[in-house]
Amino acid sequence: QLEKMSFTVQQEKTEPIDGQKTGTSGLRKQVKVFESKNYVENFLESLFLAIDEGDSKLAGSTLVVGGDGRYFNKEVLQKIFQMAAAHKVGKIVVGQNGLFSTPAVSAIIRARKAFGGIILTASHNPGGKDGDFGIKYNVASGGPAPESVTDAIYKHTQSVATLHIARDLPAVDLTQVAQHTFRSGEATFEVEVVDSAAEYTHLLKQVFDFAALRALFARKDFVFAFDALHGVAGPYAKRIFVDELGADPSALANCEPKEDFGGKHPDPNLTYAEDLVKLMKAGAFDFGAASDGDADRNMVLGKQFFVNPSDSVALIAAHASKLPFYKNLKAVARSMPTSAALDRVAKDIGVELFEVPTGWKYFGNIMDHYEAEGAPNGVLCGEESFGTGSSHIREKDGLWAVLAWLSIIAVYNGDAAQPLVSVQDIVTQHWRKYGRNYFSRYDYENVSSESAEQLMNDLRAKFAQLGNGGKLESGESIASADDFEYTDKFDSSVAKAQGIRFTFEDGSRFVFRLSGTGSSGATIRLYVERYVPKDGDILQETADALKPIIEAALKTSKLKELTGRTEPTVIT
Repeated sequence: QLEKMSFTVQQEKTEPIDGQKTGTSGLRKQVKVFESKNYVENFLESLFLAIDEGDSKLAGSTLVVGGDGRYFNKEVLQKIFQMAAAHKVGKIVVGQNGLFSTPAVSAIIRARKAFGGIILTASHNPGGKDGDFGIKYNVASGGPAPESVTDAIYKHTQSVATLHIARDLPAVDLTQVAQHTFRSGEATFEVEVVDSAAEYTHLLKQVFDFAALRALFARKDFVFAFDALHGVAGPYAKRIFVDELGADPSALANCEPKEDFGGKHPDPNLTYAEDLVKLMKAGAFDFGAASDGDADRNMVLGKQFFVNPSDSVALIAAHASKLPFYKNLKAVARSMPTSAALDRVAKDIGVELFEVPTGWKYFGNIMDHYEAEGAPNGVLCGEESFGTGSSHIREKDGLWAVLAWLSIIAVYNGDAAQPLVSVQDIVTQHWRKYGRNYFSRYDYENVSSESAEQLMNDLRAKFAQLGNGGKLESGESIASADDFEYTDKFDSSVAKAQGIRFTFEDGSRFVFRLSGTGSSGATIRLYVERYVPKDGDILQETADALKPIIEAALKTSKLKELTGRTEPTVIT
């Protein structure tokens, strides 16, 4: 038995592979690219070399590893075990069946004080043999690796010549919760297979009042629905909503993780979560929510009502004092393209506001700063791209956002004898206090990279002329135009070219940026925003309120002419 549990470290020659530079959230490519010879091994070797530099050493450390269950997940996990053993990692903590949501990995890294974690996910990108795959590294804080780490990984990919790997390491059985110990001489290597949902659920029970949530679920006039889109959120949803809160199991849809996400796009928006959207439009449920492939994104719906993600984070912040875990709120933060709805709340409740580039990693330093200052629960963050979270972990967190919304609904519905106060009621009340930031995002997916770059370069030439004001070709007056640049207040790092902004004299704006989460081609994102005061028309259809700005943006960018696209792929 001991002989079977032993391994030897081999050194194998390899050559650098082009294109292994990470985007805003890890390395994402099509599965067929990852399946090519040594593609995974080269990237993992580079990763292990990069994180073993500096004062912290990898030898004897603990790493948390898991994925969203997409195709190729199981194969890559075994490669990680083989290479971690070769690089003298002491222990791997992995979810049962190889499954961990991205938020759960962050939570477990922090709870166990692990060295870091490796997450196998392409998030909301399609799965299956013809879909996408991804590898992402998180640091000891639980957050995504900063650019200093991802740059170091990329540098190693350009020169890697030797792989350190234990090809003879016995395959680890991931189907059962168990501890596996392997030996090489005097060295040991452990793989602990754990219940994927236990530690994460324990954390959320500390954050939210589960007794109040159970009372909400017990109301006969509150009907709940959740769609996991066949992503990794499914097992967590069953544990939390059914086992802990008493939801009817029939309230959960598509909660069995599948390698191809059931042949669908695991992106919780109005286009790809169409089954849930139809049910909510029909008035079948009072509250509906969906999550993406790795469970870090969320969409919230009321009966015949969509909650825009920009409004969602603003509304959660406005109710922070009603959520005991966040009574000591110190700051809120949003990505630059996200609407300014959060800004108005921050000013009202007297907390600091941060505007950062797109990418959850930019929130990490803010959270770490306030934690060091004695406010570990002091930060709420959000992105328009259906990402919402707080300093309880260092990732956006889909199920956290759903529970935050349910907690707010519970606050309004403490008396079961009174009629249900709906999601729409709560949001409308918010607009009547703060005004409404009409907001929409147009995604143009799989555009040729050349066309996308030309569009962005042409816009840069135009904002150079309009930086101090002027008129667009469509006739609108512009107060300012720039390419967003961010200097981190805490480490002085600088992120340039983060999105081109054209701001009108009334504060309305449109923004163009290229997405960094795709695996091929380019995705052009157009963000459009218009503010209407609380005594204005806050109940218009979003498309009507934004129509003139959208037309100005399309005319200014010449998007149709450059890309040949007459309609966006997705509208949010």
